[in-house]
Amino acid sequence: MKPHSTIDAMWLKESDLVYEADPGLAAVADWFRAQDDFEARFGQAVRRSLNEVLDGARTGRYDTNDLEKTEKTYVGTKVEIVVRATFELTKSRPMDYLIAGRQVDAKFSFFEWGWSVPVEAMDHLCLVLYANDHASLFRVGLIRINSEVLTNSGNRDGKRGISARGRRKIHWLVADGALPENLLLQLTPEERSPILAPDSGQKRVNELFRRVQGVLINRDSVEPVAQQTDIAKRVRDSRLQLAHEGIVVLGHQAAHPGIARALGIPVPKKGEWISVRLVPDLGDGRPSAVIKEQPLVLAHPDEPAQPLRPGY
Repeated sequence: MKPHSTIDAMWLKESDLVYEADPGLAAVADWFRAQDDFEARFGQAVRRSLNEVLDGARTGRYDTNDLEKTEKTYVGTKVEIVVRATFELTKSRPMDYLIAGRQVDAKFSFFEWGWSVPVEAMDHLCLVLYANDHASLFRVGLIRINSEVLTNSGNRDGKRGISARGRRKIHWLVADGALPENLLLQLTPEERSPILAPDSGQKRVNELFRRVQGVLINRDSVEPVAQQTDIAKRVRDSRLQLAHEGIVVLGHQAAHPGIARALGIPVPKKGEWISVRLVPDLGDGRPSAVIKEQPLVLAHPDEPAQPLRPGY
């Protein structure tokens, strides 16, 4: 994977100068910054957009590199729609949004600086978004479109890119944001292959919880493995089937959050699970949780598997 660049301190300083020089851009930037958790909401909007187009529950896809060309184009439209819904923005014409009384167009790209700007956006503001799922990175910026920030030539539709000089005119709302992680992409091929190899969704989900332990696994990561929409049943069945190996699969309900806290592992929220292998507590100081009246601790790798009573 080609490493991504970062927005350095000099660019951020120039970003501030752009903000100070353009009252309309500043008004839109201020509006976004006034929204609760705006950076996290942008990240979730991009994550949701990518997942919906990947459609992992039906296709088994988890990598945007596997999208068809037309699907990659549609991601931009999906991001525009989901961002509008996320921030409850007013739909507008000729641009996509009306924010703080200003017309704002939305442009998304999988390629760094790869935005394609239409003629009708001239003199308007553009909300430019970029995401690199492999690097778990996203960016959001605002730029005023004019001839000074565009390339000299365009494509057959007259759309032009943002020039190297123009990139310095972007005011960054999110310079280098953490895109919610795509778990399957973060695994190595050697880690991922045994999970995806079985010929049934249930066996693949079992392998996921068997091999990826101690980290939160969200619904978006389970869907392309299970390849069905009712993944809750697959998780429940994994919980029963893996108990004989001493593996528990904890969720957000019942006693599970308390068990996770007692063991000192991340606590799942709604739509998340975490699996760990447990053995009886022998009093050696490891954090302990009581399950079915039995004190249990996290197993060391060299400790043999000990079956657990299902139903916790």
